[in-house]
Amino acid sequence: MKIITHKDQPRETWRAGVETRMHIAAANGAAELCIFEQWVEPGTGAPTHSHSVEEVLTVIAGEAEMWIDDQRTVLAAGHSLIVPALRRHGFRNIGSGMLHIQAVLASPIFEASFDGAAEPVKRWTP
Repeated sequence: MKIITHKDQPRETWRAGVETRMHIAAANGAAELCIFEQWVEPGTGAPTHSHSVEEVLTVIAGEAEMWIDDQRTVLAAGHSLIVPALRRHGFRNIGSGMLHIQAVLASPIFEASFDGAAEPVKRWTP
């Protein structure tokens, strides 16, 4: 049995205004999932990107504009968005306070292809 204490996992700055804390991934023994939290300052977020697997984004606090392809919506605390595999998506904090979200990917390694990037980004490999 492996217990992960979330507060013991370090926060990483992924881009200006976005801090991420990995909870579950290949790096700490997961075989099928990647789960992480993000704290996102107003006006920032995740630029348009895609994953080869399904993702669920859950707003814990704050308000976010999220999109999948050309469809846009606003989510608040207690809302989740299911993002199908290979769909271009992203989000940004449209509130005046910190946006706190949780992401779950159906892969133990975070891998994303960002629009305009030459190579995919990979994180939390074993």
